[in-house]
Amino acid sequence: MSKAATAKRQSIIEACLEMNASGLNQGTSGNISLREKKGMLITPTSMPYAKMKPEDIVEMGLDGKVKGKGKPSTEWRFHLDIFRARPDVHAIVHAHPTYCTTLAIMERSIPAIHYMVAAAGGADIRCAPYATFGTQALSDHAVEALKDRKACLLAHHGMIAVADNLERAEVETLAKQYVNCLTLGEPSVLAPEEIANVAKRIANYGLYSQPK
Repeated sequence: MSKAATAKRQSIIEACLEMNASGLNQGTSGNISLREKKGMLITPTSMPYAKMKPEDIVEMGLDGKVKGKGKPSTEWRFHLDIFRARPDVHAIVHAHPTYCTTLAIMERSIPAIHYMVAAAGGADIRCAPYATFGTQALSDHAVEALKDRKACLLAHHGMIAVADNLERAEVETLAKQYVNCLTLGEPSVLAPEEIANVAKRIANYGLYSQPK
């Protein structure tokens, strides 16, 4: 295995460890994948993150066939189908964070309660219908909920976030804000026009000229 390949696999492990350390996930219930040239790299099933080594990360082709040894996460179907459907996606994080999962249990999408909802690609973060974990039905629901989006909730399950890299895959803060708002009542939401305006400004992050 080349140094670059080892480093890529190690980045998945480090993201898993950080996911648990931050409270975004518990145990081995979450899974992470990265796009590979003709497939993906994904975390193995039921292996504690602290014991995971680069060689334990499973490689799968776009045809769904495992390359080498190892057994992929039970949620490999929606990882693979998202990569197939979304050439813009290079990283996928699935986890069961407390606030996202609370809303998912209630089958609630996250509306535009805060302008940063626009960072997820639209005026809301959808909640996909329930389906048994690891099934094609769940994968189909996830792909549909992620159309024009970078994140979605999975009813009675958890969340998925997709991004260009692992650092951007997180929506728990927005979920927490929404749950807290609901303790006071149903919050007002920003108009679709404002979310579109914010989305344009977000697209220009880092491109503004420095003051002279």
